[in-house]
Amino acid sequence: MRRASRMAVIRCDGKEVRIGGDAPVVVQSMTNTDTADVIGTAIQIKELARAGSEMVRITVNTPEAAAAVPHIHEQLLRMDVSVPLVGDFHYNGHKLLSDYPECARLLSKYRINPGNVGKGAKRDTQFAQMIEIACRYDKPVRIGVNWGSLDQELLARIMDENAARANPWTAQAVMYEALVTSAIENAQRAEEVGLAGNKIILSCKVSGVQDLIAVYRELSRRCDYPLHLGLTEAGMGSKGIVASTAALSVLLQEGIGDTIRISLTPEPGGDRTKEVVVGQEILQTMGLRKFTPMVIACPGCGRTTSTVFQELADRIQTYLRDQMPVWKKEYPGVEAMNVAVMGCIVNGPGESKHANIGISLPGTGESPAAPVFVDGEKAVTLRGDNIAEEFQAIVLDYVKTHYSKEKSAA
Repeated sequence: MRRASRMAVIRCDGKEVRIGGDAPVVVQSMTNTDTADVIGTAIQIKELARAGSEMVRITVNTPEAAAAVPHIHEQLLRMDVSVPLVGDFHYNGHKLLSDYPECARLLSKYRINPGNVGKGAKRDTQFAQMIEIACRYDKPVRIGVNWGSLDQELLARIMDENAARANPWTAQAVMYEALVTSAIENAQRAEEVGLAGNKIILSCKVSGVQDLIAVYRELSRRCDYPLHLGLTEAGMGSKGIVASTAALSVLLQEGIGDTIRISLTPEPGGDRTKEVVVGQEILQTMGLRKFTPMVIACPGCGRTTSTVFQELADRIQTYLRDQMPVWKKEYPGVEAMNVAVMGCIVNGPGESKHANIGISLPGTGESPAAPVFVDGEKAVTLRGDNIAEEFQAIVLDYVKTHYSKEKSAA
């Protein structure tokens, strides 16, 4: 396991999100609205926060975007949304943070890409200017290196050093070293400017699974800053989900990673919150966090030609996730509940008994009855056309009787 990292604290409207140390891994997301669109951006931030995003990154790329940040913050307060906002800066961040002090003050964290800070003599000055502003407003900074925008001067230096070796590294190894070196050297530079070490988070994002694993193992070995994980440009649909899960699961299992983001390309017109759900499900299925009750459902086979169990599983899973913004306040511990929706007699009763609540629907040719099990014991058998509604009512009753605040206090 990775040695304990330093801990950074992200503050927002009197609340804190802790990153690193022994704090739980944090799920982050990013908007894809034009930040200058105050209402549109605030609405998407609300949707992401409601889905469970614990930090939301927004693009701050123009004067209009920087000027919009205070208005977005105000709109979120009106909507009773309190989630840390991370400003994503490239190229002109030093100027925007200087020219728009309210933007600098109200953002909870800055993300700086050292490859896009500036070139030549301007680079160190503009980087230092951003770090000085972070110090002034007591803001943590993620120094986010990306292999698509790596500091070319640093890369050239490492290539020259490699060429002088008796046994030169491969081009791939040189790229890995450049990514890790860039992150660590810029973190050290930020500390030299005055930013406390516990205000720094690092990331080295790439788009290949094995590349990400190799880079983060080395980065973790050479520093103790909190690390942000994520495949950059993970892709669309199942490809993006599978690639992100494969890479992040290996690293998280090794104790590497303090925040995660699943950089999915949304389907046309798709829901941006899917990246939040995938991030939560990675952490929950690995046993690292609990966010929402889990639904266990069989895949179906020739015994389950009916789609009833599929529809019920989908309905219950959607219902549970939709209720969580309210339930997590009213029913502490409910996120640990397991619900089983099974399609036939083969594994149905057994799986249902292992869950807090389970239903075994009849398969093809089976008796048209659906036994329901509660904490391992058969509670009732449902029949007829209203099984879905009756089972949902049983789930709700279980939540109310098993996860009330009074029971938690006891």
